Amino acid sequence: MPACIQCGEYTKFNGGLCPACYSKKNANTEVLIDEVDPEVELTSGLPDNQKKYRYNMIKGRIAETLIQELFLSLNYNVFRFGMENTIPGIMELLKGVRSDVAHEIRRMPDFVMQNPASKEVYFMEVKFRASGEFKMKDLPKNYPYTNAYIILVSKKHIKCITVPELLEGKEITPESRNYLGSRKEFDLDKEVIIEFCKFATQFFESV
Repeated sequence: MPACIQCGEYTKFNGGLCPACYSKKNANTEVLIDEVDPEVELTSGLPDNQKKYRYNMIKGRIAETLIQELFLSLNYNVFRFGMENTIPGIMELLKGVRSDVAHEIRRMPDFVMQNPASKEVYFMEVKFRASGEFKMKDLPKNYPYTNAYIILVSKKHIKCITVPELLEGKEITPESRNYLGSRKEFDLDKEVIIEFCKFATQFFESV
């Protein structure tokens, strides 16, 4: 006959607890949890600067994944090209490094994408901005990829601008109409982009 592993009383399963011992165990667990004083300030955890750095990195990764999946769903060939993908682990090593080589590595575009119809390839840099703005001043100084496209993900829209357009003084603002779906060279399905804009709204609504 199955017996409780604590008190020896009858139980339904071998190696299990009877109802009384099971309830007692859960009660003890609740007491341990309640013993944590919510008013006691925790001294461990990430420093504020580290917390902000990680938080922004996560937002950027979500935006990158969103754009990657958008283009994959439209049968584009998508290749991750940024520094962390080309040289895994390099991001941590470059913290605080200010050399020319380090700057070049940091400025690598996030993706190389190929249009399945035209076979053209494009450098893509993906950014998230809660403000919905991207201007020339937001581009790294002496940005070397002058043929790259900047895709901006915000809470409501996905827009796109080229580096030459930024150099001409054009910019992305909440009111501008430089939507990703309007780029004729990509020939994207606008309805698909709308679906991904809805995803962006869900992911970033509280940011």
